[in-house]
Amino acid sequence: MFKSFIIAIDGPAGSGKSTTAKLIAQKLGFLYIDTGAMYRAITLAAIRNGVLNNLDEVIKLANNYEIELRYSGNGTSVFLNGKEITEEIRSPEVNVNVSPVSKIQGVREALVRKQRLMATKNNGIVMEGRDIGTVVFPNADVKIFLTASIEQRAERRAKEYQAKGTIIPFEEIKSNIETRDKIDSTRENSPLVKSHDAHEIDTSRITIDEQVTKIIKIIQETAKRKNIEIDFNKN
Repeated sequence: MFKSFIIAIDGPAGSGKSTTAKLIAQKLGFLYIDTGAMYRAITLAAIRNGVLNNLDEVIKLANNYEIELRYSGNGTSVFLNGKEITEEIRSPEVNVNVSPVSKIQGVREALVRKQRLMATKNNGIVMEGRDIGTVVFPNADVKIFLTASIEQRAERRAKEYQAKGTIIPFEEIKSNIETRDKIDSTRENSPLVKSHDAHEIDTSRITIDEQVTKIIKIIQETAKRKNIEIDFNKN
């Protein structure tokens, strides 16, 4: 078995990163790591502790709180200091505040350390976020950058809310995503940018299955070139 074959999937909100990364990990038998959920967990902690506007306190939370991601066939469950917060981190309040929290350098440094540690404990990982291929794992074996039109991304997010029984106006969701795009791509620390060696895939008009097929092909070609054996028939 090989050691730490790393697949980095980056892209803006609603581009299909999470669903695609989960399926890739499942097919390969790799660990799936949702870094966005980690930043959401710290944002939720900051909200609960009433310290959103206290930079030092938010950084302390990022350093001291234990974040655990447990993946099963039903999806990823997120735990903060041993308590499940899977649903809470997807709330509108967290959505609005996660980008400002994510751009805090001390928070990013703390969570990047946790993310790199996760990789050392697993033979293969699929990690998705916004700076995986540029900052967290600049030497990742495979780098993917997903994109999609703002309309498609807003529509996907609206459907996610509807599935949970929450109705939010489409224009409000679109505006929130546009704001987050701007914050994520212009922040000083680890901005959302495409790595020069990443494979870009526009997901606007293709299905999830088509996305997965494209990425698996890229992984196969990379593994063959590096003479690495991967079981592509796990599931």
